[in-house]
Amino acid sequence: MTGAGSGIGRASARLFAQEGAAVLVSDVAEDGLAETIEQIEKAGGRARGVVADVSEEAAVAGLVETCVREFGGLEVVYANAGIVGQPVALFDTTVEDWRRVLDVNLIGPFLAIKYASKVMREAGGGSILCTASVAGLRSGAGPTAYSASKAGVVSLVQTAANQLVGTGVRVNAICPGLIETGMTRPMFEMARAAGKTHKIGQLNPLRRAGEPAEIANMALFLASDEASYVNGQAIAVDGGLSSSHPFVPGRLA
Repeated sequence: MTGAGSGIGRASARLFAQEGAAVLVSDVAEDGLAETIEQIEKAGGRARGVVADVSEEAAVAGLVETCVREFGGLEVVYANAGIVGQPVALFDTTVEDWRRVLDVNLIGPFLAIKYASKVMREAGGGSILCTASVAGLRSGAGPTAYSASKAGVVSLVQTAANQLVGTGVRVNAICPGLIETGMTRPMFEMARAAGKTHKIGQLNPLRRAGEPAEIANMALFLASDEASYVNGQAIAVDGGLSSSHPFVPGRLA
């Protein structure tokens, strides 16, 4: 599980371990990773951590090799690591920022699928999950580079699922809406400082932001045999935000 040093990755790693999985967790932030492992072990779970940059091919290949060596196999991979990049308009986005966002958000999941699926094919199946975003479904939920990278993840899981035909390997994406994580925390803190906490998540029908645990619950389902017929999908967990075109809340016309 990548990006497990905080937020959605940490919540998912804790939940998977709670359900009995031996979890290999990874992040670029060593301190956050250590805290995740400590939380899992205190709860009686089993975890091993590796500091890694998911945009580097050797690092991702090494994660898969370490998991197989340490735990004897690989049944589930959750490519969750992501960055938002600079919150600027398309015309102010630098090529360097664009590349870095795609390196982490899109090349990272590609490498996870590439290396994990080989092990899973040989074992007769498995489940690969990727974190996309509602920003990858349509405009208006994130900066341009971030949105484009997450749209790429949606396409990637669809393409991969079909290229893995007959192998028993399922590939799906989760598209979170507004979730308070390390990446989105500055926005939440700005709202709190301005006394506008009540406006957080106001555009979705549930009128609230989501919690990392709510994304973890979807990840656990998709990883499990209960989702054995779910494949090649990008599932939004967003309080209903992506279910509608823009409208003025409370008005139907």
